[in-house]
Amino acid sequence: MRKTGLYFGSFNPIHVGHLIIAEYMLEHSDLQEIWFVVSPRNPLKEKASLLNDRQRLHMVTLAIEDDDRFRASDVEFALPQPSYTCHTLVHLAEKHPQREFALIMGEDNLETIHKWLNYEWILENYDLYVYPRPGYDAGEYKAGARVHFVQAPLIELSSTLIRESIRQRKSVRYMLPQKVWQYLDETGFYQR
Repeated sequence: MRKTGLYFGSFNPIHVGHLIIAEYMLEHSDLQEIWFVVSPRNPLKEKASLLNDRQRLHMVTLAIEDDDRFRASDVEFALPQPSYTCHTLVHLAEKHPQREFALIMGEDNLETIHKWLNYEWILENYDLYVYPRPGYDAGEYKAGARVHFVQAPLIELSSTLIRESIRQRKSVRYMLPQKVWQYLDETGFYQR
């Protein structure tokens, strides 16, 4: 069984913080590969600010195409909306029985996991690899046998900050993978 970390996100846009966390998880855990699962619509977030699904997937592909440890996944695009992690996990387990899937998430997500559909089932059946996020404490889950806290670097970079900076015509060149920065520069996305 190949242990595959699922890194869910809007990736609106993907930035170097995402890649730093993903690489750290690979190097400091038993995960063998990571799939960046682009979420078309998170039921806990507003859709209005999202760039088109395919454009966000394209940016993820651009960001990771030179690293065969990573894969961009559009699995949720074909599933009912809004996307629920429990449904995606069932679908992936059926399609890829040769893989053992685990979730990668920030401590902010773990702190609110009780709001997720069937979260108890997820906690009982899947390993969670959790990286720290400033200002969050998911201490109540630290006793869980399947919850692994990985002391990845604290990254205070967000897609929201990047979008706002682009809107204000400020440079974000070093916050993004080079190919993603070039793509956004060429397309003008997020400028309005």
